[in-house]
This record gives sequence, structure tokens and C-alpha cells, in this order.
Amino acid sequence: MAVPLSVLDLAQVGEGETPRSSFDASVALARLAEESGYRRVWYAEHHNMPSIASSATSVLIAHVAAHTSSIRLGSGGVMLPNHSPLTIAEQFGTLATLHPDRIDLGLGRAPGSDQTTMRALRRDPSSADSFPQDVLELQGYLSGSSRVPGVQAVPGAGTDVPLYILGSSLFGAQLAAHLGLPYANASHFSPDSLEEAVAVYRDTFQPSAQLAEPYVIAAVNATVAPTSARAHELFTAGLRRRVVQMVGRGRSFSEEEVDMIMDSPAGRQIQGMVKYSAVGTPAEASDYIDRFAAHAQADEVIVASGIDDTDERLLSYRLLAEQHLHATAA
Repeated sequence: MAVPLSVLDLAQVGEGETPRSSFDASVALARLAEESGYRRVWYAEHHNMPSIASSATSVLIAHVAAHTSSIRLGSGGVMLPNHSPLTIAEQFGTLATLHPDRIDLGLGRAPGSDQTTMRALRRDPSSADSFPQDVLELQGYLSGSSRVPGVQAVPGAGTDVPLYILGSSLFGAQLAAHLGLPYANASHFSPDSLEEAVAVYRDTFQPSAQLAEPYVIAAVNATVAPTSARAHELFTAGLRRRVVQMVGRGRSFSEEEVDMIMDSPAGRQIQGMVKYSAVGTPAEASDYIDRFAAHAQADEVIVASGIDDTDERLLSYRLLAEQHLHATAA
């Protein structure tokens, strides 16, 4: 049986596009995911990034939920130290009340931004230190067993929105295991910790009211096209754009300058971030994902796409589902 697949939608804003067109594409992708058998779609909280439009994560989830009917939607993740636990409990409690049994709440502790943006968010640099306590406070609000006397999340209390701990280091794995929560590893951009983090999580997992046994979601990049050659063209184009965005900080470069950046130490480091990438025909990508899931000891694989063009990005997800979910099931 094929490993379940989900979608990590980065709400990409391509060149010449607008955030509004990105949101339209997110609706189209969620509808495709719903029709194609993907388990869930998650959106990540990023700030001050012109190429990513999912900064107001709960608002985007609400918009997509209103235009779909059954697929699970959630955050991958909300950066909890940017917010008060009560605020997030109210937001996701509202979502769960409007869309019962469809909402996930993935939590991370990174800023989702640079240091200057972090200050603009009024986030204290030490706020990540209280992440474990904030997760417990949030969990209390959602379960209706508030840890803060006299304070309830309205709405939110009793919705029991399932929590997931996201991480790219051992800290998240250890916390998820200690709290008995599902663990999602950000291996699509931070591959180095994957094996050790999953091993630590599985070895030290403690059952909880939410989860009896460990559950691992591992993230992988996927670029799928009718031909292997086209898939590699799209993957290379997306990787070059990513390197320029991260190194250039909004500057434009000639093709020759991009070649030099790609070959620089910084460029090679960024290319190493996408170590786990399924690139090729549907059969090639599906085979890679099977091998990746076994390597990651993953119960579920969440797929990110770096394809800029909306139509080709949607086609990539459709082709992968037809091969990996439908063909295997048949």
C-alpha cells in the first residue's frame, strides 16, 4: 500500500503575479488535492517574503476551506512564539467550528522571517524559549482544560484541534515525543537532521490522549512532468530562482551572474537544502517517494513543489497522485 501523500502549499507568488493570483492558485490546488486523494494541505507562516503569500495563515486556511468540502487543511506551521497561545486557540477554534474535523494545527518555534522582521512582529528574541510551555497552554485552551485560571478560548474550548510539532532539529522531535504529538520534519529544506530526529522521536515517544503511537510526516520536494527532461528543466529553473531569492535579496542578475551564484559556496549550500527531491516522470517520482518514505520511517509524506507556473505545478501534483495514489490502489 502506498504511503499517504499530502500537500505543502507555499502560496507562491511568481514573477509578474500578485498575492491574489497566488490565493486563486491555492484554491485550485486544494480542490485538485481533494479530488486526487491527498490527505491534507498545509500552509506555512512566513513574513516579509515577496514570493510567499501565506503570512496570515489562518485567514488563508479559512478562504480555502470555504472553497473545498472535505480535505483537511492546516498550518505547516504557525510559528507560535510570534503569537499568544490564546489568539491561536481562538483563530483555529473558529476554523474548527466553521469546518468541523477538517483543521490541523502544526506548530513551529522559528520566526519565519529575518531578525529585522522579527522585531517588526514585536517578537522578543527569547520568546522561543517558552515554546514548550506555550504549546501546553494552547493545548489546554483547545481541550477546554485551560491552564490559565478564568481564561477560556471562545470559540476554541472543546474543539480539540489536533496539534503537530514541526521541526528541523532534534528539539522538535524530542518535544513531540515527550508530549505524545505527531512530528513533522522539514526535510524538504533542512535534510540533515531527518534520520536522527525521527529515530529520537520514535525511541522516546510517550502516548497521549491525542496519539497512542508515534506518527511521522516527512517533507519532500517533488517536480513531476510527462517527461523526465521537462521535469528536470522545471526543477532546475525553480532551484535557480530559489538561490537568487535567498542570496540576492531582491536584486536581479544576468544568467551569467546566476551561474556564478549557483557555483558559489552559498549557492551550493542552498542547493543542498533540496537533497530530498523527487524529479522525473510520474513513475520515477513515485518510486523515489516510496524509497524516501522507507528511509525516513515516515507514516505520511508531505510534498512541496518549486514549480513557478501554476498550470505546470497543478499538473505535477495531479500526475503524482494518479501514479502514486491511484495506480497503487488499483
